Amino acid sequence: MEGLPRLIEERTGRAPRQWREEPVGGGCIHQARHLRTDRGDFFLKRAPLRDGESLTREAEGLRALAATGTVRVPEVIGCLTQGETALLLLEWIDLRPLDDRSGAALGEALAALHSTRTHPTHGAERDNFIGSTPQSNRPHAVWADFFIGERLRPQWERAQKAGFPLPKMAPFLADARALLSDHHPSPAPLHGDLWGGNAAADSDHRPVVFDPAYYRGDPETDLAWTKVFGGFPASFYHAYERCLPPSPGRESREPLYNLYHMLNHLNLFGRSYLPAVEEGVRSVRAAAR
Repeated sequence: MEGLPRLIEERTGRAPRQWREEPVGGGCIHQARHLRTDRGDFFLKRAPLRDGESLTREAEGLRALAATGTVRVPEVIGCLTQGETALLLLEWIDLRPLDDRSGAALGEALAALHSTRTHPTHGAERDNFIGSTPQSNRPHAVWADFFIGERLRPQWERAQKAGFPLPKMAPFLADARALLSDHHPSPAPLHGDLWGGNAAADSDHRPVVFDPAYYRGDPETDLAWTKVFGGFPASFYHAYERCLPPSPGRESREPLYNLYHMLNHLNLFGRSYLPAVEEGVRSVRAAAR
C-alpha cells in the first residue's frame, strides 16, 4: 500500500501507521471500502487495472461538479495504481438517507448547478462511463443531435448486438427526434446518473451527491432519472421547481430521457429490464405522435 500512505500524507501532513479496510455496501461496479486509519477515515474504491480509467473519469466528474460551487460532492484525494488494481481515494462522509430538510437543500443546490450555463456545446472534453458502460461525450451544438447520437443510438446498437428484441432503430430515433424538435436547452453541467442511490445527506442534513457520469446537457435528464427506483423526497422537487420552473413538455420528455438509462441497465444486467425498455419505447412513440 505504498501509494495510499503517500496520498494520505499529502492530505494530512503525516503518513498513517495503522489502517484497516471494511467493506461498504451498495456498489455493484467497483469494490467500495471504508478505510480507517490513525490519520482519519477515507472512502476507497478498487477496480481491476483494466477498468482503472473509469475511476479516473469519476474523479474528474467529481472535481467538475465541485468546481461549480453548487452541489456538495466527496472531495477527491487522488487516484493511483497498485499492481493490477486501480484505486480512487475520497473524503469519508457519514451518510444517511435524504429527508425533507436535506431533500429541499438538494433541490436548491441542483437547480443552482443546472443554472450554471456558460458552455456553448453539449457533451464534455472527455468520454467517460455510465456504470461500467463507455459513454461518448462528443460535443454537439444541438441537444437533439447529442442525445440521439451520443446517448440513445450507442445503447440501442449495443442491445441489438446482444440479441435483445427491440423494434427497428431508425423509426424509433425519428420519433425521438420529433419529440425533441422544439426543445433547445442551453448546455448545463449535469450529474449524469442521479438516482436515489447516488444522493444522501451527512449528519448535519447537508446533501451530498456522488458516483457521477458528468457531462453538459439538458437539466431535465438529471431530474427525470431522480424519479425512478423510489424517487426523491417531495421537498426536493418543490425546492427545485421554485428555483427552476418546468419547461413546457417536460413530462413528455421524461420517458425518452430515462430510456437511455433503462437501455444501459438492460445492457449491463440483462432481460429483467426489457419490460421497462419496452414501456419507455411505447411512451416515447405516444408522445411523439
